[in-house]
Amino acid sequence: MMQESPDPEDDETPTQSDRLSMLSQEIQTLKRSSTSSYEERVKRLSVSELNEILEEIETAIKEYSEELVQQLALRDELEFEKEVKNSFISVLIEVQNKQKEHKETAKKKKKLKNGSSQNGKNGRSHMPGTYLTTVIPYEKKNGPPSVEDLQILTKILRAMKEDSEKVPSLLTDYILKVLCPT
Repeated sequence: MMQESPDPEDDETPTQSDRLSMLSQEIQTLKRSSTSSYEERVKRLSVSELNEILEEIETAIKEYSEELVQQLALRDELEFEKEVKNSFISVLIEVQNKQKEHKETAKKKKKLKNGSSQNGKNGRSHMPGTYLTTVIPYEKKNGPPSVEDLQILTKILRAMKEDSEKVPSLLTDYILKVLCPT
């Protein structure tokens, strides 16, 4: 959400916030004087003056309520973005740790076999750790990846961590939708 910057031409006209501030100051000044003096001043106001003050207060309340709703929506968006980023970082670290473990295990197996020939199966059976070595293509843009891109990358990383056979299709979707959109 973008906040509107104030128009320099409107500097002479008091904003609703300024009017509310002045109204608030008037009320505080009235309250600081003795209670009977405050009551007397309020009693001296005409019904039209009281209605005018009431309208100003109601308008200010409405505007502040709208601003509050906008700020709460912005806060929610920022919290969601933070959660997505934290999730991405967590899964990325988990995948990196799993990749490290996988490399260490592969080295140990290689040392144990000591160069002996492998009697593995021919064909396309899924070997454990197959998708841990997947490289996710990434094109650096101006600024950080969008929340949507991070969600997609997080999904791919989770599939890699679980060594899921969904990794190729997730990568294909990512490449077609994010890197090379039509």
